[in-house]
Amino acid sequence: MSDIRFGTDGWRGRIADDYTFTNVRRCAQGYARYILERAAETAHSNPAGKEKTVVIGHDKRFQSEDFAAAAAEVLAAHGIKVWLTNGATPTPVIAYAVLDKRAMGAINITASHNPPQDNGFKVRGSTGGAIDPDGLKRIESLIPPASDVKSLSYDRAVSQGLIEKFDPAPPYLANLARLVDVQPIREAGLKIVVDAMWGNGAGWLTRILGGGKTEIIEIHNTRNPIFPEMKRPEPIPPNIDVGLATTQQLGASCCCITDGDADRCGFGDEHGKFVDQLRVFALLALYLLEVRGERGPIVKTLSTTSMLEQLGQLYGVPVHETGVGFKYVAPKMTETNALIGGEESGGYAFRGHVPERDGILANLYLLDFMVRTGRTPSQLVGLLFSKVGPHYYDRIDTMCTPAQRDQVRATLSAAQPDRIGGLRVTGKNMTDGFKFILEDGGFMLVRLSGTEPIVRVYTETTHEELVQAILHDGVRLAGLGDAADDDE
Repeated sequence: MSDIRFGTDGWRGRIADDYTFTNVRRCAQGYARYILERAAETAHSNPAGKEKTVVIGHDKRFQSEDFAAAAAEVLAAHGIKVWLTNGATPTPVIAYAVLDKRAMGAINITASHNPPQDNGFKVRGSTGGAIDPDGLKRIESLIPPASDVKSLSYDRAVSQGLIEKFDPAPPYLANLARLVDVQPIREAGLKIVVDAMWGNGAGWLTRILGGGKTEIIEIHNTRNPIFPEMKRPEPIPPNIDVGLATTQQLGASCCCITDGDADRCGFGDEHGKFVDQLRVFALLALYLLEVRGERGPIVKTLSTTSMLEQLGQLYGVPVHETGVGFKYVAPKMTETNALIGGEESGGYAFRGHVPERDGILANLYLLDFMVRTGRTPSQLVGLLFSKVGPHYYDRIDTMCTPAQRDQVRATLSAAQPDRIGGLRVTGKNMTDGFKFILEDGGFMLVRLSGTEPIVRVYTETTHEELVQAILHDGVRLAGLGDAADDDE
């Protein structure tokens, strides 16, 4: 068994501690072995199966491009052709390149929204989406000790045609053009603040929407691996406070935000107020169902909004609930040909694209919603609430040790509360974490993060005044005292 574990979205570690070139190469060899196994299975059932090719990309964190090259050298040593992106690339663009290159999958060197000290190793399958839990376990089992890793020097791999750099942007942008007509947004005369959070989303909305009457003002759009003015490139307060303040100061129409690898979407309204990620998910579903008249299943994780079930009933579409992480969402989207899939973290994927979160496309859809309806973001939230009623959300993150994690599990497994935050508990769901259903149709969820040493407590309720009481009851119920948000 490997000492490296793939969590909710791949493996992440602290740079120069466990995240080293040696361990990245080990992960790459585990993935190479997995690809060769899949190729052998394909050859058995379909002799004309896919060529053994993989896309590799990276973010703007410290030495990410060097870690990506190291992974490419290992795949090349196993006879796998690597398409290596020509620079830091958004996760959804890497995912789309898998389809465009007819590749068997992808490696993405990124820690997404994690603190600056971290980096990560994401893997993707032939759909461009996340690999299911069984596949991740198989990759883990194939990770060798360092002494067994094979690697081919970068220059030799290039000369042999086993590593080739390419520009992944054109096919991705062409597909976006099929999904949304951006010309009306370009000519709408909006003033849009774009906060790229020092990440891979820098320049993309400007490239897509520039050249018309709409004005794009980008901030945090250069490479800076220490991520100044934020704790981490996660598109929630307080990390986005500067972007929201800039929106208010400039009198902008909205604030479009992408996280470190641009797979997550954050959004601020015309007053510089954050539109939380549960409301954004419901707004995106409403846009597709109402404005575009599309129909199809909705896939959601158990940690996100119950407004989706209400929209599903209103528009006659099924809603499927999964565990947390796109390793559950992506396969379910593929299985059901879902219209939209998403999770509480601000990651949303769409039919006709790839079963992968896309913060760029999500922001474009929100802008299109504004332009097509002539409404401001706050008015769109009002439209949503006119259909499903007001809903309120918040979350507390608490750092914890491995011993505390075990204690939290034991404590919550035995917990049978009658009331949380003053609301009667009507059910309990232990599919992924500990979710307590409340009498108003809302919930309180305690979940141990799959990517960080954090216990997260979430709630959604129709009672705004009870949000904090529910959260702090959840923290106490988990045996963590009355801890405040402490995710540093």
